[in-house]
Amino acid sequence: MSDSAEDSFLQDLIDRLVPLGLILRGGFQAEPDDGAPAGTATMLLVGNAGPGLWRRSGGDLRDEADAMDAWTQRVMDPIGDRFGATVLYPFGGPPYHPFQRWAKRAEGLQSSPLGILIHPEYGLWHAYRAALCFGETMSLPDASPAGYPCDTCLGKPCLSACPVAAFSETDGYDVPACAAHLRTEDGADCMGMGCRARRACPLGHDFVYDPGQAAFHMQAFLRAR
Repeated sequence: MSDSAEDSFLQDLIDRLVPLGLILRGGFQAEPDDGAPAGTATMLLVGNAGPGLWRRSGGDLRDEADAMDAWTQRVMDPIGDRFGATVLYPFGGPPYHPFQRWAKRAEGLQSSPLGILIHPEYGLWHAYRAALCFGETMSLPDASPAGYPCDTCLGKPCLSACPVAAFSETDGYDVPACAAHLRTEDGADCMGMGCRARRACPLGHDFVYDPGQAAFHMQAFLRAR
């Protein structure tokens, strides 16, 4: 595929994603230890940032288990067929695909103290929804690390904002303590507006999820526990 053909191909893909509230999150040339399907030469990641996905898809969610995952598969499977790609998802396992590792390769991101990958623009308000696997090698720009903003963050407010101190740089994430708090009256703020520790991050304020979107994901988290 020529450079101009690749540019047209990628633009066509982007144009299909945007009306769905989805964005192209970068890509990389697959290597044997990446865990991609046999024959994959190039992998492109698809995801979202901010409230755009919810504003476009929220009305299309059905009353079913894992509604967002089901919606993602309904819209991404036809896109995979159109572009000749195998589509992989971060749900539906086990086994689960290593999306965090793929995301680090695609965009050069690192994990925040909360364990969520932190983006220099989106902060913690982003996610990866699917991976498109192609058998053809495409020319992609290298994902140069954008720097790690947590190294220069004064006070790391994300670590002190949690009402039950569920996050620690040394001990990691205390999931049971978090889930127990969410089931109490005091947990209503996190349940309705999203994780207070996540909201404390100084990056990405323009991409904070809408309350309905935040509540949807918090309820899904709690159901899984």
